[in-house]
Amino acid sequence: MRLRSFGTVALCTTWTLLAWALLPDAQAQDSVKFDASQPNEAHPVKLRGDLYKPQGDGVFPAVILMHGCGGWQPAVRYTLQDYANDFRNRGFVTLNLDSFGSRYYDGDEMCMSNAKLRDAIDYRTADAYDAGRYLRTLNYVDGRNVFLMGQSNGGSVVTRAALASSYLRYRKSAAEPAFRGAVAFYPWCGMFVGGGKLASALRIFSGGRDNWVSAAECQDMHPEGAEFSVVVYPDAPHSFDLELIQQRYAGFLVGKDKQAAESSRRRMFSFMHRQLTPDQQQHSRLVQN
Repeated sequence: MRLRSFGTVALCTTWTLLAWALLPDAQAQDSVKFDASQPNEAHPVKLRGDLYKPQGDGVFPAVILMHGCGGWQPAVRYTLQDYANDFRNRGFVTLNLDSFGSRYYDGDEMCMSNAKLRDAIDYRTADAYDAGRYLRTLNYVDGRNVFLMGQSNGGSVVTRAALASSYLRYRKSAAEPAFRGAVAFYPWCGMFVGGGKLASALRIFSGGRDNWVSAAECQDMHPEGAEFSVVVYPDAPHSFDLELIQQRYAGFLVGKDKQAAESSRRRMFSFMHRQLTPDQQQHSRLVQN
């Protein structure tokens, strides 16, 4: 099954390609690669991503973007490209990470298999920590202020990566800092319900009409250790921030809810601004435009 973008019959259409080309500075990024510590394959895997750097010398805070089960399908990548440009314009180095494409996994096939998606949460959590370590090798990145943001399966990864148990498991040394904050869009929270402790502040955005994953399960989370909150948009389905007309995919309702998309983005920036170290807060453009 293929998703339909606004004004299109399929994702890979003239409209999608034109919209992609019209994004401000859409191609003004570097392609980067680094080793996956948990390849999930019999051979080594190089993780690849698109890196966006603000103008100037830094040092800048940074954010890692984690796609959903469809991988870098055009509508997903278009939306993540828009987030990346927005973050860059607000003074963040942004790494848009392609976990599935790096392993040559098909997005539609991944979306149809709960077993594969559960496995992905594990190795993609390692990917998130690998990406954080890569960013900290860049002399213009403030290693104390590295954030995560993920959608759907990527949101589940972000939720897991924020846990203190994950920080202890996936870090390479006691000196490696935890993520400064994490934002999860419509994640599956079934495996996180109950207690636990957070190493990183965590905010979750869910849709009240989401029949793929349960907003209630996210609301049933009661972790300790760092700031935690769940925002539910009652009328929003799954993938409410993607540039998709509302439709059925794999039997589930998906597609954009304009109010939820705009509100969650504003709230995400406000949340991240609060989590920045005081010196970075003084220079932050997260809430200024």
